[in-house]
Formats: sequence, C-alpha cells, structure tokens
Amino acid sequence: MIAFCMNGRGLVLSLLLVCQAAAADTAERRFAGVVSSASPEATAAGVDVLERGGNAIDAAVAVSLAIGVSEPAGSGIAGQTVFLVKPPTGDAFVINGTTWSPAVLPEGVTEDQLIYGHTAAAVPSTLRVLDLAHRKFGSGRISWPDLLGPAIEIAEQGFVVGRFRHFAFDHYGVELMKQPAAAGIFVKADGTAYQEGEVLRQPLLAKTLRRLAETGAMDFYTGDMAAEIVADMAANGGWITAADLRDFPEPAIVPALSGSYRGFEVNTLPPPFGGWVVLQILNLLELNDPQELAVDGDRRSLLLLDAMRIGHGSRRQDPVTDFTDYRDAVQHKTSKAGAAKLWSDYHRERGGETTHFSVVDGDGMTVAVTQSIDSYFGAKVAHPELGFLYNNYMQGFQVSDPQAPYALEARQMPKSSMSGTILARDGRAQLVLGSPGSARIISAVAQVTSHWVDINAGIETAVGAYRVHVVPDDKAYVEGPQLTPDLLAGMAQRGFSLVRPTYGVSDSQLDPYFGGVHAVARENGAWTGAADPRRDGRVGFAFTRDGVD
Repeated sequence: MIAFCMNGRGLVLSLLLVCQAAAADTAERRFAGVVSSASPEATAAGVDVLERGGNAIDAAVAVSLAIGVSEPAGSGIAGQTVFLVKPPTGDAFVINGTTWSPAVLPEGVTEDQLIYGHTAAAVPSTLRVLDLAHRKFGSGRISWPDLLGPAIEIAEQGFVVGRFRHFAFDHYGVELMKQPAAAGIFVKADGTAYQEGEVLRQPLLAKTLRRLAETGAMDFYTGDMAAEIVADMAANGGWITAADLRDFPEPAIVPALSGSYRGFEVNTLPPPFGGWVVLQILNLLELNDPQELAVDGDRRSLLLLDAMRIGHGSRRQDPVTDFTDYRDAVQHKTSKAGAAKLWSDYHRERGGETTHFSVVDGDGMTVAVTQSIDSYFGAKVAHPELGFLYNNYMQGFQVSDPQAPYALEARQMPKSSMSGTILARDGRAQLVLGSPGSARIISAVAQVTSHWVDINAGIETAVGAYRVHVVPDDKAYVEGPQLTPDLLAGMAQRGFSLVRPTYGVSDSQLDPYFGGVHAVARENGAWTGAADPRRDGRVGFAFTRDGVD
C-alpha cells in the first residue's frame, strides 16, 4: 500500500508503510479517494487534499498545479487543461479548457512559427479552468492558496527526477538550449541533462505560484502578471496581447459526449477534443465477437488496428470542424449504425506531449483531467522572470491550405486529441482514464477501455498491456519485444507497414510513445488505480480518521 504523510517541511512522499501496520491503521480510517497521476509528487498533493476534507475537484486542482511543476515536459500554467467530471449522481459534464489563437495574426505565417518560440503560443486556459473548477465545484473546505501550496513547495525544494523525466530532459535538452531562459531552468549549468535521481528546483516558478496564491488566478490574465507576459511577448515577436489575456472567456461548461460499450455508459470529451473518435473506435470493436477481444493476442491486436485505422482515418478525411455546433455531426459519426457501415465499407474495400490524471473521492465524484503545453516542453521557451514554459498549441492549425480543415484563423480553438473518458453503469462511475500522446491518446484510451471491459483482468493489467497504434497512412506501431508470424502476416494482408517509435524517451519495451494512461477503477466493490509504467507516475489512496469531515 502506498501512503502519503506530512512532515515539518510540508508534503512529502513517505516510504512504503509496513503492510501489517497499514492494515491495522486502515481499520480506523474512512476511505477518502484515489489519485493516479504521472508524478509521485502530484499524486501526493491530491491525496493530501482529499485527506483534509477536499473533494475530487479540489484534489484535481492541486494535482494539476503540482504536476505542472513536477512533470514540466508535459504541462504547466501556460497550457491547456480540460476537466471531465461525473458527479455521484447526475450527468457527466466537461469544463472546456481549450486554448485560443490570438485575435490578431500577421500575414505570411510559416509552419515553423507555429512550432517553436513565442509565436507558437496560443492563449492559455489552465489557470482560468482551475479557478472556475475550484469556485463552482470545489468543496469550499480548501482555499485557493492551500491548493497551490504543494506546487510551491515542489518548485522551491525541488523534485527527484524519475526515469521517464530524465529521458525527456536528455532527449529535448538540445532544443531547450536555444533560449537561455529555458536552458537556465531545465538544463544543468554544465550543459548536461538532469539525470535520474537528481533534484530539479524552479525558484522563479515558485515565486510566480506564490504570487498567484496571494493575488488569484486572474492576475495571469488581467493583473501585473499579465503585463509581464505581454511585455515578454512583445520583446520576442509573440502575438499574444493584453486584449487576448483580458478577453479570454470563462471556460464553457458543456455536457459530455455519451455513448455505450458492452453495457457501460461511456462519457468523453466533445470537439475540439478527440472523444468522438474514441466512441467511434469502441463502436467498431463492439461489432466483433467479445471472445475475439477477450484474449490479449494477435487477433485482438489486428482488430484494434482495424478499428483505429478507420477511426483515425475518419478524423482526417471527414473531421468535425465546427467546435461549437457539433451535436448533429458527432451523433452521426458515433452512431452504432454509422460504425456498422464504416466497418462494412472498410472490409469491402480492403478484402506533442501531454499529461493525464484521474481522481475519485469518497463520495464517488470522479474527475478525469487532461492538460498539456502540447509538444514536449511546449514552445521550448520560458518566461525569463516568471519561470514557466509557453505552450505551442498554434501548431494545431494548418497554414499551407487556407481551405483545409483546421486552417489558421484568429481567435479560434485548435484541434486536440485529448480524450478523458469515464465509464459508468447504473449512473455510477466505474472507470476513469485518459492519456497523453497526441493522436496516440485516442488509441491508448480506446484499447485500455476495451482491455478492462473485454479481458476483465483488472485495471493494472489493462494499463500495463502492450499497445498498438495506427495512423491513416497505414503505418502501424506495435509495442513489445516479439512479433509473431501470424501478427505480421495479418498486418501484411491489411497493407500495414510496421514502424517502431524513435522518440528517444524510453529504454524498455514499454514506450511512452504509446501514451501514459493514469486510471482509477471500481473493482470487487472498491476503488483502485493504475499508473502507467511508461511514465514516473504513482497511485495514492486517501483515508481520513473517523469523525474527520
């Protein structure tokens, strides 16, 4: 059992408790929730909030802030955050934290300007989302400054670099060296990458977070902090202005997309996110005999590749382009009849980086949060005084063809593959999951969901199983050390070309290229969790003493 505790210096990850003592102690305590996130430090922050009487929303806000510090390659306060929430009773809803392109764009924008540097940054949503979530849906027991406390401590005292985080620093450190501010924070003074076991401190970011604890989230958008961001943008050719920050809208609260899979209600994210593709892939899998998907072998891998090829191909060839009035389009694309036609036509014809965490509290409220600065380390540039990395969500737009879907426009939402998902039965949540990994998010969420439902071997097994992914140009990515002759023959028959990822952030057969699923699930009458072994994550269980409210 993993537990978290407080010491004189604040929140720290404790040693594993002696099992016998933990079991005896648990008998005196009440279950308060589970957190699964991509860093031990962020999980500890969420567990602490739950144990102090906060609800799942409070815990999610604390995790969001803490993981932005402790997994800086994946997210941060200048990025994008989306909440999928399933209350103990009632319908699931989404806090739509999309970023927006700036309101004024120059002529002749090039693709390179949307990938690196200040021009790559879309107007961030994260702090507006966290502020809204805390105000409208928090328990009222945990203050905003208290929710920032763990993140401030991690930034000041540092975190121990884990294996995955070392590989991220090592592989992308060269790109961070382009800007002295970013290199000064995330590259060691001798120019080498932070190694596993070393401590990374971020004193500039700690000061920024402390200011936000005192002044509130809106300082980032309308206060002195906003003025510092605008000045940095102007000095470096960026496009975000004071008006962009000031006029950034309060994130919309919208219904979740809903579908079903083998008797479970499936709730997921609406456009501009990728949830509709997850629903489509699950519908395609449901057309097959459950027994063919109930064994983790070649036949299952081939069926997954088929369904993913159709789903990802549909997204590319027939995308949802209206991100506000999307109901009719999505309903058609995610219908069972539509999936049957896609499957039939398919067989007739053929013969940046992100993070995700999941939280449940003792009352059964579940929250799936996906947040990102898009690519690994976002735009690869940091604010020199405030210490955060800018996102590069502008790369979600196309500049080569003004008539193409997702063509670059002012004040528009970029497309995103975020696909936080909650499965429910009889109105009660049973599985909460999501993943980072660009388009691989969709593939990871769909296949872990199918594994949990169809193979029914538990969430740890589902998250740890080898994965596959396919892109519409028929390149198939297959994880794991062995490819059987039957699998290779089946792929050849379908016209797939085998590709191995070359992202350089793994030294094992479990590759972060295939996502980083952090999930909680209700199994055998109790909540449990799984942290993806492809990342540095951890699951934490929260308990409160009897009589503590």
